[in-house]
Amino acid sequence: MGLSRGAWQRVFFALLCLVWGSTWLALKVGAIAVPPGFFSGTRWTAAGVLLLLWQALRGEPIRVRSHLWPRLTVVALLMISLNAVIMMYGLRHVGSGLASVISAALTPLSLLGFAVALGQERWNMRQLGAIGLGVLGILVLFGPDAIAGTSDRAELLGALGLIIGCLCYTAGSVLIRPLMRTMPAMLVAGVTNTIGGVVLLVFSIPFEPGAREALAFDWGTAAWLAWAFLLFVGSLGATMIYLILVRDWGASRTGTYAFVSPVVAVLLGISFYGERLDLGDAAGMLLMLGAAFLALRSKST
Repeated sequence: MGLSRGAWQRVFFALLCLVWGSTWLALKVGAIAVPPGFFSGTRWTAAGVLLLLWQALRGEPIRVRSHLWPRLTVVALLMISLNAVIMMYGLRHVGSGLASVISAALTPLSLLGFAVALGQERWNMRQLGAIGLGVLGILVLFGPDAIAGTSDRAELLGALGLIIGCLCYTAGSVLIRPLMRTMPAMLVAGVTNTIGGVVLLVFSIPFEPGAREALAFDWGTAAWLAWAFLLFVGSLGATMIYLILVRDWGASRTGTYAFVSPVVAVLLGISFYGERLDLGDAAGMLLMLGAAFLALRSKST
């Protein structure tokens, strides 16, 4: 007896949590070895082309109505171009575990905020407490060092980059939902991935330091393994699952992957990069995840 649609959705959700918890380590490997814009541009362009090719091989038309192109382009720039390059530069200075927690906590909050702003979901007062708790978590994470004058400026800028990248991605996630009602998920992903990846390459190759040298593709085994994992498992696998769940569940419910993926990311960061967490870091992370919990719980209350 086959699984029901709801059971398959839960299986997909579990896979999403596992994969997106592990992609942070792969992203950090790639960001250190290859110029981030070029690394991301090649991956997303390849992902988009492969999705469109698969769409064509299945005999399904690759056709986009003219009035949808502006929204598709905005979504591609937010979810792919801006998010990828800002986030990966941030990862050069922030541990993969901490990066995952920042993203995990902000994702449900910002998904809900953008969904409310665009009329897709309703606001209630509990979000005020969630936002306040999230801000408190950030202050606990970075405030003591800032007050003592011992804060690492590069880490603070890296964290800011992760926050901006997350906001770009979540805004795009909410804007993309109406498109999923009129276009197949694979076509939406293929078009946005291709646009976003090409834009990254167009700006990276002439302007990004080291991008022209990276055209030799002599990146090293670790970077190539990270690229392949991010392409086939992340871009082609998990992103498709994410879009399908956003279509079926809505943006904020899908955002509950935020509670599981940080555990995977933190464990991998400790295992492979020797990242450490002190009590202050752990407290700040717990506060931010608590804020995410409040935001998500409020949807059903």
